[in-house]
Amino acid sequence: MLAGVAVGVVAGTAASLLVSARVRSDIVIALVVGLPTLSGLLVILFSRRRWVTGLGAFVLALAPGWFGVLAVIEVMTPAR
Repeated sequence: MLAGVAVGVVAGTAASLLVSARVRSDIVIALVVGLPTLSGLLVILFSRRRWVTGLGAFVLALAPGWFGVLAVIEVMTPAR
């Protein structure tokens, strides 16, 4: 899970550098937290092998890392 959080931080940083369009923050938070959480939980629930459960935990752990990057960006961006 630690590797998943680290990859989430890197993915969040890369995505914030690549996307320059203004997007509503509530939609972005819902996608960033919702998609990895839902897909990771589904993989864990329907896994039959240990490595698939580990993969699901990795995907599930992407959300907090990516969300942390988004929170830092939101706090550090000046209001308009």
